Amino acid sequence: MENCAICQLHLDPTAQERYEIQRSELWVLRHHPDPAPLPCWLLLDSRRHCSGPVEFTGAEASDWGCAVRDASDLVKQISGCERVYAIAFGEGAQHLHLHLIPRHLNEPASKAWAVADLYRDMDRGDRAAADPAVVVAMVQRCRSLISAPG
Repeated sequence: MENCAICQLHLDPTAQERYEIQRSELWVLRHHPDPAPLPCWLLLDSRRHCSGPVEFTGAEASDWGCAVRDASDLVKQISGCERVYAIAFGEGAQHLHLHLIPRHLNEPASKAWAVADLYRDMDRGDRAAADPAVVVAMVQRCRSLISAPG
């Protein structure tokens, strides 16, 4: 769709080069664009413009669980977190983009709904965004892990 920010992001070669980790027939896995609230805050997007699971094709419905599991496992591997939160609202952009957020048990700012405050704090300047150089390095590590044999 012409006016969908996620669809436009998927077509942007600069965004693809900087943030995209993997693209399959159905999904795009990418890092949260700068400014990112946390390093390794990934997003799993539907390639096709759809608002969420209620609009999935049969193929999307069949593959969704594996895609979420694999992407969540990657967040854990790269970040070293103990848990991965999966959150999708779809209000900012009505195109399915599942936030996969690393939850470090020793980091109170990543506990439950407090993760939403990371955005607010960043917007107010009360918290620094993830270092863009760290984001680039994480994207590269994710890509190399995904492309490694075995």
